Order: sequence, then C-alpha cells, then structure tokens
Amino acid sequence: MAIGTAHSAIILRDISKGFPGVQALQNVSFSVEPGQVRALLGENGAGKSTLLKILSGIYRTDTGEILIKGKPADLRTPKSARLAGIALIHQELQQIPELDVAQNMFLGNPITRFGVITDRATMQKRAKELLGQLDPTIDVTAQIKTLRVAQRQIVEIAKALLGEARVIAMDEPTSSLTPVEFEKLVTVIERLKTSGVAVIYVSHKLDEVFRVASHATILRDGKMVADVDLATTNQDAVVSMMVGRALEIPPHQSHVKNDAILVVDGLSRGSHVRDVSFTLRKGEVLGIAGLVGSGRTELVKLLAGVDRPTAGKIRLKGQLRSFANPRAAIAAGIALLPEDRKKEGIIPLRSVAVNAAIPSYHRLTRGGVIKNGQLKREVDEIAKSVNLRPHDIERAIRLFSGGNQQKAILCRWLMAGSDILVFDEPTRGIDVGAKGEIYKLIESLAAAGRSIIVVSSELPEVLRLSDNVIVMRAGAMAGYLSRRDLSEESIMSLAITGKLAA
Repeated sequence: MAIGTAHSAIILRDISKGFPGVQALQNVSFSVEPGQVRALLGENGAGKSTLLKILSGIYRTDTGEILIKGKPADLRTPKSARLAGIALIHQELQQIPELDVAQNMFLGNPITRFGVITDRATMQKRAKELLGQLDPTIDVTAQIKTLRVAQRQIVEIAKALLGEARVIAMDEPTSSLTPVEFEKLVTVIERLKTSGVAVIYVSHKLDEVFRVASHATILRDGKMVADVDLATTNQDAVVSMMVGRALEIPPHQSHVKNDAILVVDGLSRGSHVRDVSFTLRKGEVLGIAGLVGSGRTELVKLLAGVDRPTAGKIRLKGQLRSFANPRAAIAAGIALLPEDRKKEGIIPLRSVAVNAAIPSYHRLTRGGVIKNGQLKREVDEIAKSVNLRPHDIERAIRLFSGGNQQKAILCRWLMAGSDILVFDEPTRGIDVGAKGEIYKLIESLAAAGRSIIVVSSELPEVLRLSDNVIVMRAGAMAGYLSRRDLSEESIMSLAITGKLAA
C-alpha cells in the first residue's frame, strides 16, 4: 500500500531499529500531511520513544527511509533533523532556566557577528514576533524559570518555528498541564495546523488525543498494528489495539473502616498550604484534586516530612506527631511515591533490589555487613506480588518502563512496612495497560488495610480510585466530597471557583 504523496510533510517507510536483544521497531510506515495532527500511540515499550529519537536525529535507522516533501532525508544528527525541518518538543523541556525566553529560543543558533553575540535586540524582536502568533502574553525578557510549564512549552514551539520546522513532534505535552492550559495548547496546535505545520502527537491521554488529532498510528511491540481515522472509532477500540486485548475496568470498591489512622488539623505552610484539616481512615483511598499550583503536592510533602508546617497538628493513630524530615515520617509509617519518579524516586543506575531496600538497610545489616541473601529474598517476593516485569531485581531500575518503576518504588515501601502510602500522580507517563495494574495494586493495598492518599491531575483517575476527595484551591481546601457526591463537574467547580455549581 502506498504511503503518502510527494506533497506529504513527512513519510516514514519500513523503519526498523534494533538494539542488542531487542527489536525496537520493525517495518513501521506512516505519513503526516501539512496541517494534520497524527497521534502516535502505544504502551510503554511499543517503540514510540525510539521512533521520536530517529526523527530527531538521535538514533539512526537500521533499514527504511524518511522523506520530507517527497525527498529522502538523512537524519544522522539532531542538527541534520533540525535543518530538515523537524523539531521535537521533549516531555522534559530542554531549556536553561537562568536564560531569558529569547535566549532560550535562539539557543544553539544565536545571531552573531564574528562569532560574538551582538544583536540581542534583533533576537528579542524576532522572538516577540513568533510568540505573538502563539501567546503574546509571554515576556521575551523574562527568565525561562519564571514561566509556567505550559508557557515554556509554547516557547519551545516558537523556537521550532524560528528554525522553520514544518514537522513538530510533541512528546507527552500535557503531562504537567492543567485543563485550562491544555485548552491553550489546543489553540496553539490549531494555529500550527492553519499555517501548514504537521504535528506528531504522543500522549497516553486518549481523551486529549481524540480532541486534537485526526488520525493515529498505533504501535505494539515495535510493529505498526493500525492506522486509524479517529473520527470513525472510539477510545475502547483504540485501547484494545494498543494492548492487544480489551481492558475491563471494574467498578470502584470501598474498603474503608471506621478506624481513624491520620487526623490533620489546621495544617499550614505560609501561603502554599493554608489551614487544611481532614481525617484518613484505615483502608481508605483519599483523593486530592485541584489545578496545578493549588497546593496538592505541597500538602503531601508536609505529611511526608519533606517540608515542615508553620502551623497545625498531625495525629497518627491517636498520637501527636511532628516530622523533622522524611526519615522521621518513614519511621512512623508514612511513605511518599513522588510525582517525579526519575528525579526524586529512584537511583537510576542501581538495581531494583538496591532501590527497594533503601529504607530497610538498618534491619538488613549486621555488624556493618549487608545480609544480601535476605535482602534479595524479600525484594524478590514483594516484586512477585506487584507483578514486576520483567521479573529481574538485579536489573538497573532505569531500564524499566514507567509503570514498572512505580511498582519498584512501591516494593520499597511495602518492604519497609509503611501503613500510609501517598501517591503523587501515580500514573504520570504510564500507558493505559499499566495504569490498570497500578489501580488494582492501590485497591489491593486498601483491601489489605493500608491507607492511601492519591494526588492526581486526571479527573477520571480521581473518580476511579477515591472513596472521598479533597479539592484544593490556592493552597486551601475548597471542599470535601464524599463518594456519593463525586463528579468531574463538582471537582472542577470547586477547583476553579471554590464553590459547588448550583
């Protein structure tokens, strides 16, 4: 079957790429037309990241060809990809925080004279012109670190247009965005389409995919399994194609007991967290919802000893407690699974066994010598209980998918015997198949009598998991919703206005 035409913005034909022991991509073909948004979908490990690295010149194909406007493109380096008109907006933005917006836009390609950057005014003028097409509220002289994530993404898009990119690939562009910021991104994508830019959109959030994309290429195990017109299909069908089976999502089950495990009274930290009070019961899954910047993460960091409150009380199993640091909270049985797994949750180069045993070394050591046999037996048993895949506890944790890294961090706290588990964005960057597994694990932990706190930006996730929900707004509790009152409308109304809709 013919793929694309001479007028296609980009054509990929029979792209294959292998690594020792792994065939990451096998004969993948698709095209993207000017002004079209094509989603690239698949579970973690399906080959999406490898394909993006090929498009951006980081990897070279083993076989196959890439054509830009009908002509073969040799994408041997990131620079050659950029010169070919291809830009990648990374999930973790490639910017220098201390430089201003204009400097970041011209990073790697400044306006110079005799090798010296001399024309900052021209750079700022050009940056302002491009940002004016996307978001004129962004100040080109502001340090990039002062911008919100959504604004920083728009700066990266403007940088791509500065380089005359005609194909822009976006890798999980909404992982840290609020619903309002997503709407802004939709507007920017519409403007890109109008100007004839082709967009490759990678996301695990299928509701967003159906909103912005017209077609989807679906990968599974490195192979293209479907080329889908999204107007003629639905999310369930797409998920089935991604995972190779239908995913059944069982209804929510409550395991809440009457025992009050954690009682928080008037907890505060400056303007970030203000006068928050709630009770967490045994077997309860308590959701914490709200827009980005509402104080959700700041609240759970106080509970986990990462930050110290300026006011308020914490009672744990009836006893007044104060946590000077995370070690004290861990010793009391409170564990945090952080939002940013890579930066805050794992030691990337060390094995699953080492990562899982970190808080338990004190009881696995005798006379200064680690009891490695016992350590490995314990980690191995717990890894089986969470279905770690592949089941190789000696493997470096960085080589596992996001979902399995989350399972490995969970092994750490199960091994430490934590009673209260705080999940901050438990499925961020995790594919649809692995999400279901994480949900089952959280519910099984609640059924076993552990108490769970879940912070999530995804409302369907909050509704799926929670027995009760705290909604945060501007650092304070905007409301507390019991299970019977939960809905997307009630959560968003409290998060945005601080009131329930009439």
